[in-house]
Amino acid sequence: MVKLVIDGKNVAVSEGTTILDAAEKAGIHIPHLCYLKDINEIGACRVCIVEKKGMEKLITACSNEVEEGMEIYTNSPKVRSTRKVNVELILSDHDCMCATCVRSGNCSLQKIANDLGIVEIPYKRIAEKHRWDKNFPLIRDASKCIKCMRCIQICDKVQDLQVWNVSGSGYRTTVGVMQNLKIQDANCSLCGQCITHCPVGALRERDDVSRMFEALADPDKITIVQVAPAVRTAWGEGIGLYKEEATMGRLVSALRSMGFDYIYDTTYAADLTIMEEGSEFLERFQNRKEYKWPMFTSCCPGWVRFVKSQYPDMAENLSSAKSPQQMFGAITKTYIADKLGISSEKIFAVSLMPCVAKKYECDVESLSDAGFGQDVDLVLTTRELDRMIRADHIKADDLKEEAFDDMFGVSTGAGVIFGATGGVMEAALRSAYFLLTKKNPNPESFRRVRGLDGWKEAVFEIEGNAIRVAVASGLGNTRKLIEAIRKNEVNYDFVEIMACPGGCAGGGGQPIHDNMEMAEERGKILYGLDRNANLRFSHENPSIQKTYEEFLGTPLSEKSHHLLHTDVTQWEPNK
Repeated sequence: MVKLVIDGKNVAVSEGTTILDAAEKAGIHIPHLCYLKDINEIGACRVCIVEKKGMEKLITACSNEVEEGMEIYTNSPKVRSTRKVNVELILSDHDCMCATCVRSGNCSLQKIANDLGIVEIPYKRIAEKHRWDKNFPLIRDASKCIKCMRCIQICDKVQDLQVWNVSGSGYRTTVGVMQNLKIQDANCSLCGQCITHCPVGALRERDDVSRMFEALADPDKITIVQVAPAVRTAWGEGIGLYKEEATMGRLVSALRSMGFDYIYDTTYAADLTIMEEGSEFLERFQNRKEYKWPMFTSCCPGWVRFVKSQYPDMAENLSSAKSPQQMFGAITKTYIADKLGISSEKIFAVSLMPCVAKKYECDVESLSDAGFGQDVDLVLTTRELDRMIRADHIKADDLKEEAFDDMFGVSTGAGVIFGATGGVMEAALRSAYFLLTKKNPNPESFRRVRGLDGWKEAVFEIEGNAIRVAVASGLGNTRKLIEAIRKNEVNYDFVEIMACPGGCAGGGGQPIHDNMEMAEERGKILYGLDRNANLRFSHENPSIQKTYEEFLGTPLSEKSHHLLHTDVTQWEPNK
């Protein structure tokens, strides 16, 4: 152990520990902006500077390791004065219009500036001009960028896509799209991880809140909203609710207060996806020679964009089943409209998603099979949902427990775990087992695909058939898995991919907690809901059974293929 003194406190930590980590372990917070543990430890912002006794020059706490006997001062007059100057310089190159910024109140730069007592900026303002296509699902505001390099590092080291790059030097330093490409041409997956790891408001999703309020106010529109599984784990974070308070019933109450006409659970469509995708897998598995292997899940549009741009020859391996979002949209404007006795032309179908790429997916031209415009008209992220709740002056304490609307609010634990990495695979295997054996397995039989390991694999035997599966989350892990498949180093039958590390629970549209990864904690909520669910198999969902009996016929029927399946090879990625 290395022994040192930080702000007069004796500290002992392992060799190789940074001063920043040593201080945190001792309960001493050192402000920082650019630091992301194991990802961005370059000391670029110079906010985490500290004073080392006996040394004239200040040093960065994030990139310097502890030494035996060293004495560190994290907030001495010299440190405080220099840190204030450094932050003032950052602010001089930053659009400080906090009142119109989506990160106001949840911005690391804003908090540090306030803590330092900065009330004016004594330097010339040189913020970069903002130029961007505001119709693209991901928005970058150059005038707010502080050149911390986090977006570059998360995209390079975690997602392995290299969308962002830095150019210039000194005050001309700028971050932009690689090779000066337009973002539409940069093969961005729209995973949104750059957004959730930006410490300020330089990156955000396209804001569609105004469009939503306009639709709610339009007397000729019938608004039908679906709520994704992962949204229920995080929606309360942005409005100050503890996870125990942020129940699904209270979210339904908030949506009713806003004026949504019908409120349904996307897990209904997740169960529908399992029926279609699981049946498709079994059909392929029993006719192996007719298909390319392995079969990939297709419910994550970030992953679909990735495979189409990076490995287009493997797009044929994707399941043809639409995502739950798109299945729900198609069913909404056909079967649900008929059951409710309303005009499909008047329906404005909305989905609440933990995802930025879903905004792209709903606009794919071919995803309009119901015949009444796009099957899903609008996608809102969890963050946009929270902004709507605040804009409508809805008090969290006043929300009561309310149920989803009848029939299509029924869900299973299998549908709920779609929001966690491995959840789609586990849900599919539960029903595949039933479809092959006509009996249910123990619902915990396939739990080996759970967990946050970036690449997991397992072999399950069903009726004497060995089914080799793999699960990957995060596109860097995905690339490693695909390269191994292409080199014949591994061999699988069924592979689940989620673009975001930890799956949808850690999605790019979820609430932001700087320097905290929330996917694991949110995923535990989903598995807890599954464990306590009355129904844990998609094929047992009475709403699903009724949908097939009254409307679709059987999984993979002609009507099912028309409404619930798509040819992803025809999707246009540059939108």
